[in-house]
Amino acid sequence: MEKHIKLVAILNIVYRGLIILGSVVLFVLAAVFGRIMDFVQRQGDLRAGDLPREVLDIVPIIMVVVGIFMLIVSIVAIIGAVGVLKRQEWGRITVIVVSFFNLIHIPLGTALGVYSLWVLLNDEIVHIFNPLPPSQSNLPSP
Repeated sequence: MEKHIKLVAILNIVYRGLIILGSVVLFVLAAVFGRIMDFVQRQGDLRAGDLPREVLDIVPIIMVVVGIFMLIVSIVAIIGAVGVLKRQEWGRITVIVVSFFNLIHIPLGTALGVYSLWVLLNDEIVHIFNPLPPSQSNLPSP
């Protein structure tokens, strides 16, 4: 199971690193959205009356909000994955929570989320991360 723990942590770091790259692309697109729309209108592919100006004004705001959410969740997931590598209980719980967010990202996020939940909710793994103190073991007291 040690290999599974390490694999879950590494896969979460890599996947969330890719999501961070995606959020950076979203920030760049939000920054140049007005210029892109002006270019499209000048090419004649989109008439000025096709979309209300209010819609065009709110699109970059939505892109930035989504990008910030993706960035925050990804940073938390990477920190949690490092905690998993160090066998910290808080890291395990953090990756479990983030794995539920991953489930909606079909297909890669779903596969990673299911695998992470399968590994981190396993009884053997729970004991590795949270061993019972000697006073709570099943041994009879003398």
